Amino acid sequence: MSDKKNTVTVTDNSTGKSYDFNLLEGTIGPKVIDIRKLYAETGMFTYDPGFTSTASCESGLTYIDGFEGLLQHRGYSIEDLAENSNFLEVCYLLLHGELPSKQEMEKFDNTITNHTLIHEQIRHFFQGFRRDAHPMAIMIGVVGALSAFYHDSLDITDEKQREIAAHRLIAKMPTIAALTYKYSIGQPFMYPQNDLSYAENFLYMTFATPTEDYKVSPILADAMDKIFILHADHEQNASTSTVRLAGSSKANPFACIASGIASLWGPAHGGANEAVLSMLAEIGHKDNIPKYLAKAKDKNDPFRLMGFGHRVYKNYDPRAQVMRKACHEVLEELKIDDPMLDLAMELEKIALEDEYFVQRKLFPNVDFYSGIILKAMGFPTSMFTVLFALARTVGWISQWKEMIEEPTQKIGRPRQLFTGPTKRDYVDIDKR
Repeated sequence: MSDKKNTVTVTDNSTGKSYDFNLLEGTIGPKVIDIRKLYAETGMFTYDPGFTSTASCESGLTYIDGFEGLLQHRGYSIEDLAENSNFLEVCYLLLHGELPSKQEMEKFDNTITNHTLIHEQIRHFFQGFRRDAHPMAIMIGVVGALSAFYHDSLDITDEKQREIAAHRLIAKMPTIAALTYKYSIGQPFMYPQNDLSYAENFLYMTFATPTEDYKVSPILADAMDKIFILHADHEQNASTSTVRLAGSSKANPFACIASGIASLWGPAHGGANEAVLSMLAEIGHKDNIPKYLAKAKDKNDPFRLMGFGHRVYKNYDPRAQVMRKACHEVLEELKIDDPMLDLAMELEKIALEDEYFVQRKLFPNVDFYSGIILKAMGFPTSMFTVLFALARTVGWISQWKEMIEEPTQKIGRPRQLFTGPTKRDYVDIDKR
């Protein structure tokens, strides 16, 4: 971050006083007004609900330009990484800042593989949950409980312990996610297999049973790996900001990641692909598509096309094209006769050709395709956000690690615009 001493002047018209604040420039993206001394110099705060115009940190991990449709990790475009890399290599990139050499990748792969087992006593935790408990509730509890078992990676001031905690979280999240699914359907837990890739291992632990051999489809494993890559990190979103805020208090990394999972559970954040399937269920049949497209165009109608357009990406979601290709490959591989999937493909085709949606750049986003893929693979909708959390763990822990290693890091302490009552005198209960 450079400080060119360019300034912005703020004038308080009530007093006539003016204050100068430095403009900071990153390597790319908008300039930032440095208001760290605002309160000290003016006695005032800024008001920014949702922090949508506030840079809460300095970061070198992920860059997004929503107007240009850009998503880059450490300078590499998401399209390039999804086409040529794999999830564990992206994990290394996010954690260390550079793509690994062959030797570094082999060592990292081996390290993650050898951390996939969870402590045997953790398996008993699952029995404390009701069978119908939401998988995200289980994930929050179990991930938070990791701090009770791995005491040798809780000292956040120790660089080596921070690294071990990161490796453990990346490695164990697929195991915990798979066990969460198995518990919900009453099937035996499957142990990880060290001869499988990260995505293959997750699919194996999720869908294999002890009674017969399970062969992981390369097409499905590749699609799963791409889903993980496309969801690995997404800058300072709600769950990432939650992890950073929790981490700013010096909380242990397992507790911080559990807080991120809790934030992700909100339907406004991690539940978008579930909402896609709910929308498709409401539409019901291909013959109803014209009616629902008309409803979507009517500003007075509450119906919205879920999975189209994006809050951040005002042009197109750069992850969507990658996911679209994988989606069609998965449907071709599985040859599933499912009216809902047929409906989704027809809706995609019509919306991409409809002038209303084309002009407004309301293209299918990553959630539209990922929801279809996960349903085709056999995941219940309650597991969709769990898979999101699995993939996003590397982004969370990378952001946490970056924050902890930042020399100027302080505990998060947002301010407020107080609108409650002013000072009042206590009145005895008999006189009220």
